Amino acid sequence: MRHYDLFNGDADGLCALIQLRLVEPRESTLITGVKRDIALVKQVPADEPASVTVLDVSLDKNRDAVDALLAAGSEISYIDHHFPGEQLPDHPKFKAHIDTDPLTCTSLLVDQQLNGRYRNWAITAAYGDNLIAVADQLAAESGLSKEQTGSLKQLGICLNYNGYGASIEDLLFHPAELFEQLKGYEDPLQLVQEQGACWTRLHQGYEADMAKGLNAPALVDESGLYCIALPNEPWARRVSGVLGNELANARPDSACAVLTEIDAEHYLVSLRAPLSNRSGADEVARQFETGGGRKAAAGINKLPKAEFERLVDSMRQQWSAR
Repeated sequence: MRHYDLFNGDADGLCALIQLRLVEPRESTLITGVKRDIALVKQVPADEPASVTVLDVSLDKNRDAVDALLAAGSEISYIDHHFPGEQLPDHPKFKAHIDTDPLTCTSLLVDQQLNGRYRNWAITAAYGDNLIAVADQLAAESGLSKEQTGSLKQLGICLNYNGYGASIEDLLFHPAELFEQLKGYEDPLQLVQEQGACWTRLHQGYEADMAKGLNAPALVDESGLYCIALPNEPWARRVSGVLGNELANARPDSACAVLTEIDAEHYLVSLRAPLSNRSGADEVARQFETGGGRKAAAGINKLPKAEFERLVDSMRQQWSAR
């Protein structure tokens, strides 16, 4: 039976698969893409039974394809922390570990299953998913030094940065290529210590793009709400998500939105709930046709500019009453 590994192209999906394949190496077909490309399950052929592992993509957005694979006799292992829909598939060949708690991520769920065997990869992913306090605690419990902790944080942020873009061409590395380069490292600290070409390219690209993003103009700057606009350029598409995390960290009591221009009529939106109240981002995003995500962080793939004020009003309503 052919095996497929499907994973979100950000730090969390990538680090989750690295952990699993360090424990259980296997020949597989990789299916991934930019972070927002989450309709991945439909890329698995449903004409014959297959073995499928799905990591860090919403079951709600893939339900029809999952049902088709199960009907074809496939076995599916699904690990995720996004909104899964109202009811999970009731099928003997569907195994799920889904937890939407805003203080967890897919790599941490995998870490639980593996009893912390490759915990530094889970810590890296938690930093990439902006679960800073959670990652700090795990790093301390693991006995990591301040320097080691800083290295994992930097790596997680850079791996997450690499997942953002409108297309694969925007990215510094295809996520599947990045997995192939990283899967041999039992400890991500080795990667940083080597200072090889992969790490250098990621780090330098992140620093250059973030410097531009931090100088972007604000569309809304008020108590409890901050929105900025980025131009329709590759660097802006790459930095949009990690910039959203950076803004949220700097303004823990504010909801933040990064709007990246797609064309003259539309924005790509990255939403962050206030760090002081990690909930509601998914509820706001799902009010719009192409929106989705999780409680602390969500997005809208194509927001008409004419709906910007409705977005701002929705953000105000979501968090002003909290």
